[in-house]
Amino acid sequence: MKKQCLSKVTAFLAFFAFLFMYQSFLSTILNLKALHSARVDQDKKDLQLKSTSNWTPLQSPKERQISCDRSHHSYDLCAINGPTILHPITSTFFLVDPSTSPPPSFAEKIRPYPRKWENFTMKKIKELTITSTPQTPRCEVQHNVPALVFSAGGYNGNFWHDFNDGLIPLFITVNSVFPDQDFVLVITEARDTWVTKYADLLQTFSKHRIINLNNDNATHCFTSAALGLISHGFMSINPALMPTSKTFTHFRAFLDKAYGLGQRNYPSKHKSPAARPRLVLASRKGSLGRVILNQAEVKRVAEEVGFDVIEFKPTPRTPLQEAYAVVNSSHVMVGVHGAALTHSLFLRPGSVLVQVVPLGLEGLGEMCFGKSARAMGLEYMEYKINAEESSLVEKYDKNELLIRDPTAFRGKNWSDAIMTIYLKEQNVKFELFRFKEYLKQVYKKAKRFMDKEG
Repeated sequence: MKKQCLSKVTAFLAFFAFLFMYQSFLSTILNLKALHSARVDQDKKDLQLKSTSNWTPLQSPKERQISCDRSHHSYDLCAINGPTILHPITSTFFLVDPSTSPPPSFAEKIRPYPRKWENFTMKKIKELTITSTPQTPRCEVQHNVPALVFSAGGYNGNFWHDFNDGLIPLFITVNSVFPDQDFVLVITEARDTWVTKYADLLQTFSKHRIINLNNDNATHCFTSAALGLISHGFMSINPALMPTSKTFTHFRAFLDKAYGLGQRNYPSKHKSPAARPRLVLASRKGSLGRVILNQAEVKRVAEEVGFDVIEFKPTPRTPLQEAYAVVNSSHVMVGVHGAALTHSLFLRPGSVLVQVVPLGLEGLGEMCFGKSARAMGLEYMEYKINAEESSLVEKYDKNELLIRDPTAFRGKNWSDAIMTIYLKEQNVKFELFRFKEYLKQVYKKAKRFMDKEG
């Protein structure tokens, strides 16, 4: 009898143990399924966020109203998918109706400048806050369009960086996030001189008054907002990453719309009545390095070859309409590697760009100007100076590694000291016979372009 009772008790306990284990197992399975489902949903959202072709500033209520894509090497991109209020004094965007958004304490931070990999630069970029709280400031200026927010800090002020870190990424972002849509530009850390210099181009992006957070204390309301700029790399536009398949030639056409009034040949006081190809010779100031030491002789040699030579000496105050008129009406641009060569963006497709590459700057020249020149349809050429054409031979022995093999000397270490040697200490003195022979090749290309395009 006792054995029977013991057997029943054992069976009873075994049953409850099995039931407990089964419930635990079932609970685990359900939890895993829920986690998997949540992960799938999040992956879908992440995929949707990473694909700018699917980016819509106003999404359905079920979508997250504040979302940030931090997966890229060079930039972050955040979206506020609903009405928002900008409080300039605290550099904060408030979600107006956070009822379907994360908890009140939720906030995102972003530095809207596309050099994320460069920590020492990004630390200087103003950080913006995006938050959803029950308390929001009162709206003082109403905009019935979205905002596109970016920083004009960092290296902006240098002409090459203005385009590489600002205006080209802005073109990409506008055509990715707001294609065929109206929006307001909101710029942080923009000096008044910077806004004035690029006013024509910025107003071609958006007809609305630019909001400069440096000198605007009013609260502004927008239907939604995108914060950050998309970059495809140095001086690059990758049509495969663009929902509108825009290319660098589209960017060049955009510049023509801003500065050339859509005309094929913008009027220039430098136009020559003679049927000679026009060559723009870009000059640099002595304190900057990479100066042409025998520029007068170079000009004479170019004229002997058959060019009408225009010495182009741009300054930060040179109006871009004037610079555009000079460069756009020419057939060739020649200059030593430097920010002034960024004016080559104003050359007409089919014309010739000759970059004079000093010692140690071979790869840098291609990255900064070669790639973009070919992308916009220019005839791109490089004149690589030899050791005797570099002023460095006056300071260093020509048998030293930094003269004889700059690539080996530099290695992978592009330090401030090395940068100073090759960028700031070095000037160029052309071997006139060698350069004249080179210009004869350039002349053939320029003459062919002139005969075809005028």
